Amino acid sequence: MKLIRFGAPGLERPGVELEDGARIDVSPVCSDYTEAFFAGGGLDRLRDWVGRNSRSAPRVAPDTRLGPPIARPSKIVCIGLNFRDHAAESGMPLPTEPVIFFKSTTALAGPNDPVVMPKNGSKVDWEVELAIVVGRRCSYVSSEDEAAEYVAGYALHNDYSERAFQLERAGQWVKGKSADTFAPIGPWLVTRDELPDPHALEMWLKVNGEYRQKSTTANMIFGAHALVSYVSQFMTLLPGDVISSGTPAGVALGMKPEPKYLQAGDVVELGIERLGESRQVVVSHESTVRAGRAIAAS
Repeated sequence: MKLIRFGAPGLERPGVELEDGARIDVSPVCSDYTEAFFAGGGLDRLRDWVGRNSRSAPRVAPDTRLGPPIARPSKIVCIGLNFRDHAAESGMPLPTEPVIFFKSTTALAGPNDPVVMPKNGSKVDWEVELAIVVGRRCSYVSSEDEAAEYVAGYALHNDYSERAFQLERAGQWVKGKSADTFAPIGPWLVTRDELPDPHALEMWLKVNGEYRQKSTTANMIFGAHALVSYVSQFMTLLPGDVISSGTPAGVALGMKPEPKYLQAGDVVELGIERLGESRQVVVSHESTVRAGRAIAAS
């Protein structure tokens, strides 16, 4: 299945995109794609309900906004330097173990929402990534084969970064990763039964129509299921948690002779094979403040 959430920010409802591209409202069978939904066998109930009701279920208009395909998870765990070429362009040695950092869950955004440059930000960067969504509570998972059983599905993620905050403010990666809108995920959560092997998927990203990243998940140093097993050695993973598995070469930080970071008005488009595409327009922090004031005054 392809799980979606649709509607205004903060008011999203759960849906499913069918094989023919039609989108249906599934709120009669579940309230949202939350930790409780995944933990309580929600995917099985949803699959059964869709099989019986897909023709009669309410349709979602094609132009309806899509939110992130999961409700706010307990954590977004990110993996750094997980592509050989990205480590090389960053001037860093290949990691012998996965590099782990966190991204604030308040960074979560819809796949086509604007990305807002944070206040005092000047070095906003892009990163196309495969996101793994956990389906069952787990800890100390012993093997990759076992880890696969704990995966609910996969999604497209743009792991935006403010490099000045990340690298020039005491070297704190989380500070550079957690601004509002810095985690657009979707359009879909593609369930594991539909994508049993996530390790040979083409991935790409464009800025203003120009390719900046073109690679495949086959180039990851640590595969998706290995990451689930590894992360579970250090923390309990809860249903709905996200593990974002790293990005290939082609980020602004690695550009020569000097980085070319995003500016207001730039358009970022990205996609991963079988996981869909997304598009974000970069806007300044000041423009969002002005827009908020205009709304408040109206």
